[in-house]
Parts: sequence; structure tokens; C-alpha cells
Amino acid sequence: MKPVAIFRQFPTEGPGYFTMFLDSHSIPWRLVKIDANETLPVNTNQFRGLVFMGGPMSVNDDLPWIAPVLALIQQAVANDIPVLGHCLGGQLMSKALGGTVSKSPVKEIGWGEVSVADNAVAREWFGEASRFESFHWHGETFTLPDGATCLLSSPYCKNQAFALNMHLGMQCHVEMTEDMVKAWCEIGADEIAGSSGPAVQSAAAIQTDLLNRVSALNQIAHRLYGKWISSLI
Repeated sequence: MKPVAIFRQFPTEGPGYFTMFLDSHSIPWRLVKIDANETLPVNTNQFRGLVFMGGPMSVNDDLPWIAPVLALIQQAVANDIPVLGHCLGGQLMSKALGGTVSKSPVKEIGWGEVSVADNAVAREWFGEASRFESFHWHGETFTLPDGATCLLSSPYCKNQAFALNMHLGMQCHVEMTEDMVKAWCEIGADEIAGSSGPAVQSAAAIQTDLLNRVSALNQIAHRLYGKWISSLI
């Protein structure tokens, strides 16, 4: 059985709950550590799906791995191999498919409510949920590629997720675990301290009632990931 390829761009921004989900469904996966200069695959034929995680860099940065990653996404979409993106991963998907990524008017760091769009595609992915609390850590935002449908929005970011057939790109982070949240708060302490605005929370606020918040987010992720794996070839 071909594995799902998971691309990690930064050491602490791993797949989190996503690999727990794959393991529970006996779906093999391979972690490609871009942050450790691991060689990128040249084609998508050896994988059932491609998944891209987050990172503090911009898709507009002059980094040697960005162009090959964009090409892999384009190849996967052309070959109907499902693609899934989280935050930076969603931005990579948008850019690869003709969208743009630019500075967001409001930086989002911490927990914040997102609203599910009132359309049939959003219902396929989110069921009867109309809103939920997601995790955020971004200063940029993407536009929707041609043909994509907006699935989520927040008061500070109108494009929080999109679907294009079986492909799902997200600005928000649904993959979080308790350990990941704690690690990000520690590593990102300076960024939190140097950021301000209505959607930036303190580390203490982010970690309040963490077990229940992460558990509720895992339930949302479980549904999304379940829908996504239904298209794996």
C-alpha cells in the first residue's frame, strides 16, 4: 500500500493529531523533513496523498524547496492525488493552484472561532457544524484558487479553508495536540510578546482549558480527515 507523504517545513510544526488518525485507520505514512534538508520526491506516483504542515516562513520567500513543492502540488492535483494543507500548507496549495498569499490585515495567534460557510461543499466536510473554535498562528492569508469553494472564515480572516474537489487547504490549525500548543507557546514567546491586536492571545490564555479545547478540535479534525482519506487512491 502506498503511503501518504507528510511534508514538514519546521521541526515543531509536525503532523500532530493527523498521524494519530492515520495510524488508527492503518494508513501508512512517510514524513519528509524539509527542515532537515531531506531530498524531496520528484514525482507523486509513489504516494496516495500529499499533506503539507505549517511553518514560520512565507511561501513568497526565496527558499530552494518552495518551487519544487509547488510543482508537486500541481502534479498531484493533475493526477487526482488528494492534497491536504495546514496553514503554510494551505498557502502553498493556494499559490500552486493560482491563488496569492499576502500579509493579513490582522495577525491571529491563539484560539478563535471560525464559521462554516453556508454551502453544500462545506456541509460535505463539516456536517451540521456551523462554527467551532480552532487554533490559529498566522500573519499571512491566501486567496481562493479558481474553482475552489470557501469552507471557513473568521472575523479576522475571510478565507480560513477551501476545497477543490478532494483537495483541502486550511489557514487554521486543526492538527494540534496539547504538547504542540505548549511547545509553540514556549518557542513563540517572543512573537507573542511582540504582537498585538484583537486576535493575539497571551500564552496563558492560549493554554487555559487546554485539554477540553484540544479534544473538541480533534473531533473536528477527525471528521475532516475522514472525509479526506475517503478519496485516497
